Amino acid sequence: MRYDLSKLHLQTLLRPISDAGSALSRLDERIARSTVGAGWIERMHFADACASLWIDGELVHLEDLVLHDAGADIRAPTHELTIARDVLRTRRRIAAQPSGWALSPDGLRRLRGEGSRGDETGEVVTPEFDQPPDIAVDAIGRGEGAELDASDPLAAELAAIDAVLARSDAAIAEAKTPRRGAGREKESLVYDLDWDEDERLEEWRAVLMETDGLPSVLQAIIALDAWNDLQVLQHAPWLGRLLAAETLRHAGLTTAAHLTTVNAGLKSIPVERRRHRGRDTRLLAIVHGIIAAAELGLKEHDRLALAKQMMERRLVGRRSSSNLPGLIELVIARPLVSAGMVAETLKVTPRAALRIVEELGLREMTGRGRFRAWGVL
Repeated sequence: MRYDLSKLHLQTLLRPISDAGSALSRLDERIARSTVGAGWIERMHFADACASLWIDGELVHLEDLVLHDAGADIRAPTHELTIARDVLRTRRRIAAQPSGWALSPDGLRRLRGEGSRGDETGEVVTPEFDQPPDIAVDAIGRGEGAELDASDPLAAELAAIDAVLARSDAAIAEAKTPRRGAGREKESLVYDLDWDEDERLEEWRAVLMETDGLPSVLQAIIALDAWNDLQVLQHAPWLGRLLAAETLRHAGLTTAAHLTTVNAGLKSIPVERRRHRGRDTRLLAIVHGIIAAAELGLKEHDRLALAKQMMERRLVGRRSSSNLPGLIELVIARPLVSAGMVAETLKVTPRAALRIVEELGLREMTGRGRFRAWGVL
């Protein structure tokens, strides 16, 4: 299966591509010079991760994702919430790396989960799995340092339990250790073994190389459409949309810290257009999604800038040691905050966090008596 680039109708794409480039440039210039730029970028990470799940047919609430990312879940996380957090972390990881890293072979390998564990030098850290049971028991420790009493009738049973726990910890560590794709066997119940992801990825990279020299927006929409058409990864279709945003950043259309919220823009496009059989219709839908993402970004930025200006009025007459400025920065960078998040960030007690929130006059977002969270209007 090959993605054919020979029959592109550029006449219908030139104007929307130009409009998308202009909209992204305006947004990027606004963010680069804004006092709420850093907070806006962090907020867009959350919004884009939720929109990514929405595009794939799943619903994840923004509130749940923020609390799950902060380790303050109020309920057991669902499978969809776990995927949304993976999207969130991947966006942050791509944005934190140099431009073009995610499109390189090494970047793609690591984003697919085949990188090494530990440092960035590529050295693989592997746990020891060949320990004898008696050595594994010694590695765990025996409470206060006392030796096992041979006369104790429960000593043998406790030693056996310790050995089982040691082997379980080793198995869990092995499961969490990423391995390189060549030596990694996939489960037939989870993966289609006839689905050659490496071959499909190479075909996608070949399409990316063929589009080199085209306008950046055109290159990005072709990269995304090719990813969807080739169905590169079985369980991570959302990665293609992040790579399309990275294509725009690598081309210089956006700054190093700004990763276009392609998912948030595509969310406003009807699914009939996004998944149309005609490629020209799909490409136009992606372009209009990018334009919508830029427009939504400008509106969100203006809203945040106004909210920060209104909150800063409460700083008049405050002491220089007041915690309100820190709370304002936290609220700008998070769609909502809980008392625990405020207390951990500002290094205050939960009761003091509630008092500071009341002083700032934040809006209560959950409508609950317990596990409350606040945000800006």
